[in-house]
Amino acid sequence: MSEAFAVATHGLSMRYGSEPALDGVDLRVPEGAVYILIGPNGAGKSTAMKVLLNLERPHAGRAEVFGLDTASRGPEVRAQVGYVAEQHEHDYGWMTCGRLIRHAAAYYPSWDHTYAAHLVDVFGVRLNRKVGTLSKGEARRLQFVLALAHRPPLLLLDEPADGLDPVVRNRAFAQLAGHLADTPTTVVIATHHIHEVESLADHVGVLREARLVAQMTRDELRRTVVRYRLEVPEGWQPPPELRTATLRRSRAGREVQWTLVGEPDEVTARLAGAGATVRDVTPLALEEAALAFLAEEGAA
Repeated sequence: MSEAFAVATHGLSMRYGSEPALDGVDLRVPEGAVYILIGPNGAGKSTAMKVLLNLERPHAGRAEVFGLDTASRGPEVRAQVGYVAEQHEHDYGWMTCGRLIRHAAAYYPSWDHTYAAHLVDVFGVRLNRKVGTLSKGEARRLQFVLALAHRPPLLLLDEPADGLDPVVRNRAFAQLAGHLADTPTTVVIATHHIHEVESLADHVGVLREARLVAQMTRDELRRTVVRYRLEVPEGWQPPPELRTATLRRSRAGREVQWTLVGEPDEVTARLAGAGATVRDVTPLALEEAALAFLAEEGAA
């Protein structure tokens, strides 16, 4: 039986002027996964989120949410999504927070009023404040309430901790973990701070310069992205098949530190077969393994 995907994109490409924002991106987010999409600012994370909501139209390729084409069935898609945007828009700046929450509730048959009241309390949302006067952190707290209260089957969270102080940030992720325990939900979190969401992640994708350069489960990432410490003879050159798997490499005399992608037993055998002595094989922490894909190949 084929795996069911909550989110699937097919050759998704988009440009802003001459600059690529997405370049042939094939996201695969299984239903029920917590998928962390990492990458530096400008890598295309926010653009991918907007395409999934049909807020942006790609120049090539297509996107699906629960099998629905986002371009032709945008309203149906958005009804199933809770969204925390990176940038908070003040389209409803004249409304109070309480009025906006009541306004949003009217559009979602699944809106849970008791849960919404709980979220307002957890995030310290001041209902009498006008949306247009909120600070970035206050607006982010309101966004969490609006995103979670209708218990959508898909959450798209774009830099969700941005603007939150450490106490509220911890509270937000604790609330998210509780939400996932109570409500069947698929989550896509776009961030360049993977340590904040590492405990939640079970799938990881890495965007670099508009391209998806890695996509795998948490366990695959930790198993296959490994640092090797080698001793090599003078003039040694790595086997060609391993050069394409290189994420990071540094050298001091005859000792080489090399981060490679591949099954460790197979990589170790290839290195030994090429004349290198493998002194140490070190698994990487999840964040370090993911960020290795963002390093310049061969950099020290």
